[in-house]
Amino acid sequence: MNGPVDTYNGRHADGTLSQGGYSTAVRANHQHVFPIPDKITLEDAASMMCGGLTMYSPLIRNGAGPGKKVGIVGLGGLGHYGVLFAKALGCEVYVFSHSSRKQQDALKMGADHFVVSEDKESMARLRGTIDLIISTVDVVDTFPLAEYMSLLVVRGTLINVGAPDTKLPQLAAFDFVPNGCRLGGSCVGSKQEATEMLKLAAEANVKPWINVLPMSKVKEVAESMKAGNARYRFVLQQDIL
Repeated sequence: MNGPVDTYNGRHADGTLSQGGYSTAVRANHQHVFPIPDKITLEDAASMMCGGLTMYSPLIRNGAGPGKKVGIVGLGGLGHYGVLFAKALGCEVYVFSHSSRKQQDALKMGADHFVVSEDKESMARLRGTIDLIISTVDVVDTFPLAEYMSLLVVRGTLINVGAPDTKLPQLAAFDFVPNGCRLGGSCVGSKQEATEMLKLAAEANVKPWINVLPMSKVKEVAESMKAGNARYRFVLQQDIL
């Protein structure tokens, strides 16, 4: 059997089914394991290896650091990592959400500003001020992409890490030509970035907001996620042998 083996529900060369994080045991090549600093719990590290890295990578690759203004669109599992790591990197952090429901959570995570995207006056005041915007939303039919791009500084960047099934909204040339801004995407990250992320998390005491539950509760977890009740990442501990 040729080609890659998916993490879940894929087939190995011998025909066995890949189980991913639901496995009871694993044997791995050294290229696919990561040193976890002593200051980080295994539960916290596990939660970072997908969602955390998905946000850390575009931050690093697009110059996030002291003096930079970073916008995080959507405060869910991904977005909350964006806030935590952007603050750890020394950025001024703006959280954009369609309602004020998660404002207090965002501020407790370290966000400097919370912007309700439906407030057009607040959005207008931010035009041309944000260096980097990372969008985590997975519903884009009504996503005001052009409006967010207008918030970028000259040669600013908007990165999409959400993965909706539908097409992105249509853009006109003058939505990005006047300020020379860029639109891109990102998917997880490299091993080097994962190692650097874990090191930063240890040094800056990054603490993800997680709920740890036994793996036997996976059905309840899935239902809670579907209902939008995750705050903000679930970690399953193996209790099925």
